[in-house]
Amino acid sequence: MNQQVADPATPRLHVPVEHPDLRILVVGNEERSAKAPVQDLIRRGCRADSVTTGSQALRVHRQADLVLLDLTGLDGLEVCRTIRAMSDTPIIAVTERGSELDRVLGLQAGADDCMVKPYGFHELLARIGAVMRRVRPSPAARTIEHGSLRIDADVRKVTLHGRPVSLTRKEFDLLHALAIQPGAVVSRRQLMTQVWDDAWSHKGRIIGTHVSSVRGKLGSGHWIVTVRGVGFRLNGP
Repeated sequence: MNQQVADPATPRLHVPVEHPDLRILVVGNEERSAKAPVQDLIRRGCRADSVTTGSQALRVHRQADLVLLDLTGLDGLEVCRTIRAMSDTPIIAVTERGSELDRVLGLQAGADDCMVKPYGFHELLARIGAVMRRVRPSPAARTIEHGSLRIDADVRKVTLHGRPVSLTRKEFDLLHALAIQPGAVVSRRQLMTQVWDDAWSHKGRIIGTHVSSVRGKLGSGHWIVTVRGVGFRLNGP
């Protein structure tokens, strides 16, 4: 992806300091519509570029920190699904229609957020910041506290009510993958990618086995909720 860098004198995008100089790929079905947000993003300090075909997006999306994907034309939903299957690159989907169904389809395809045209640039900036805070917690968030459950990623230690919980490496990775998105549903494919580095194998049983084991070690099935046909989420305390 060819990166365009803003002039240092221009105002910078207001995002958490741990996420400066975001690399954003804008995917649109028309060059003019794709270029417009690129220029605005560059003026705010991002490194941004655009492509106008799904095949281009699939070739270069791994070089981006976030993908802004127009679902209009170019089989946007399929592109979204494929990017999500290949990587955990954050995706903000954009749709021309404001129906609940369109937004739900975008989110189910793997988008982290969904916007409806026309949208304001300040709203886009706010949504980019919110998505990046979720997917890239600040260094302070390396320790996650979820009620009585505490997860320290640096030393890979889990405690519940102050007592240590002994987890295997994969059990810890699974719990941590759910904990960094509290309340959000994490798909089985995402878990296969993040925990087992394998997005394509149909290893539903291995996920279920590990989830069951973690539930047992936490002393309750309440902590991890199964969302049938989708994946799992970490439940509230």
